[in-house]
Amino acid sequence: MSASKVLFGFHAVGVRLKTAPASIVEIYFEPTRRDARMRQFLERAQEAKVRLIESDGLRLAKLAGSHGHQGVAARVQAIEQIHSLDTLLEGLEASNTAPLLLVLDGITDPHNLGACLRVADGAGAHAVIAPKDHAAGINATVAKVASGAAETMPYFMVTNLARTLGELKERSIWITGTSDDAPQTLYQVDLRGPTALVLGAEGQGMRQLTRKTCDQLVSIPMRGAVESLNVSVASGVCLYEALRQRG
Repeated sequence: MSASKVLFGFHAVGVRLKTAPASIVEIYFEPTRRDARMRQFLERAQEAKVRLIESDGLRLAKLAGSHGHQGVAARVQAIEQIHSLDTLLEGLEASNTAPLLLVLDGITDPHNLGACLRVADGAGAHAVIAPKDHAAGINATVAKVASGAAETMPYFMVTNLARTLGELKERSIWITGTSDDAPQTLYQVDLRGPTALVLGAEGQGMRQLTRKTCDQLVSIPMRGAVESLNVSVASGVCLYEALRQRG
């Protein structure tokens, strides 16, 4: 049997229940919660013939490593996923699909990563890429915030981000970085072709080497008093503009 991990929260467990119920070893739930959402969730679990275990809030919190479990946690087996960025890109090339990639440079907060994975999934991005150093990895908090997208969105952590961006260029993928001082806005560039959108940490932005590797820089227009957006919000703005352009 493959190694198991824990998912918690209605969204994260619900997506696994919908997409791969056979991979769920068991679901723990708080029996004192009897609202409609819990009843519907348990009905779906029973229909899928998943083992259900009654657990109090303290046990759920220990299992999840968080008190934000919403009364639901699950022990699941890992799902087979695409193991390399090259394999994913080769598949897109074979199907004549223009890649849309989200690159995160220096995003260490698991809540931000989870939100970025969620918006990437929603916008139809093909993968999220981040450096192995100075970046958040997938954990239970990321999975909960991602609301199931941590299960569906390929997330590749690479050893050398600048080198990976160079390899994307060799595949004719246009590297578009975001910067407050860019000479053009997001809405002035063509994002219909093979595209990798690069975003840095809020405040710090992209690292210098990452910035130099980009083919072009764009800004998100800011009309109010604040100077920047949270990285997950900025990711959503950029990815959905690419989606809009692609029709």
